[in-house]
Amino acid sequence: MTSPEIAVPSPVKFPSLEVVGREPGARVDVSVVLPVHDEAGHVEDEIARIRRALDASDYTFELIVVDDGSRDGTKEILRGIEGIRLIDLATNRGCGHARRLGTRAARGDVVVWTDADMTYPNDRIAELVEHLDQNGCEQVVGARTTEEGTNAWIRRPTKWFIRKLASYLMSTPIPDLNSGFRAMRRETALPYLYMLPSGFSCVTTITMAFLLNGHEVKYVPVEYAPRAGESKFRLVRDTYLYLLQVIRMIMTFNPLRVFLPLGGSLLLVAVGKTVFDVFQKDFRVTTNAIVLLIVSLQVVALGLLADLICRLAGPRRGGME
Repeated sequence: MTSPEIAVPSPVKFPSLEVVGREPGARVDVSVVLPVHDEAGHVEDEIARIRRALDASDYTFELIVVDDGSRDGTKEILRGIEGIRLIDLATNRGCGHARRLGTRAARGDVVVWTDADMTYPNDRIAELVEHLDQNGCEQVVGARTTEEGTNAWIRRPTKWFIRKLASYLMSTPIPDLNSGFRAMRRETALPYLYMLPSGFSCVTTITMAFLLNGHEVKYVPVEYAPRAGESKFRLVRDTYLYLLQVIRMIMTFNPLRVFLPLGGSLLLVAVGKTVFDVFQKDFRVTTNAIVLLIVSLQVVALGLLADLICRLAGPRRGGME
């Protein structure tokens, strides 16, 4: 059954996307989805680099460029480039929205996400796809070995903390949680596209959605170059949304990883306070110890209820597109 979210908003000017999905008889091996926003100074070079890399490979491919409301002349440049599928958004909707549209429009069995700012080694796209084929996994992520973004002094420790939190909550090590350079099976990704937020957290979301639903994700170390042009990352707002999305994803798929440690900690405090009261107050248990005990049991019960709801909703999520 087709989800209403698959309908393309009216600003999109691309005839083949009136009904989003694969066109009959137009199947290719790899679809590269490239969100673009105000990248006039280097977008042609980036597209040429991607084409050279895939032309030299054995894969058939298409390049889907989503112009996300550019205002610096990028639109005009893209309209003059032949051989790309252009999705032209009238207003800026965010890279998550752009990637969702491009992935749904893709005709390839494999979808590659990357950026147009010259930071990722797009000449290694074919290598990511090869890893996907050879390892039999569902997603391959280009894990960055350095941090070259703006405000790196604060972004490094913040990303480290959030990545460690996500690794703990998901019980698996994650070398790079929010890399924008990845290859994945389109059919595996489709059920989770509705969850993608509009902003930068979309890459975090697709990583966690795969991991939390038992899909194998591999990581390939890649270098991360200095950005061409101006960064669109807003430090405080996007970091907050990044952390919020990690917690939201865990609550969606495995809420017990949040509720059980919290409830267990409260229960230990309640038991400790009760023991203290028994020995220090002549076997009289204070009200705050009883309140702590009740709250801890309620938190655990709430986690079990949330987990039950997730289990019941799981089969329906699998059929969404």
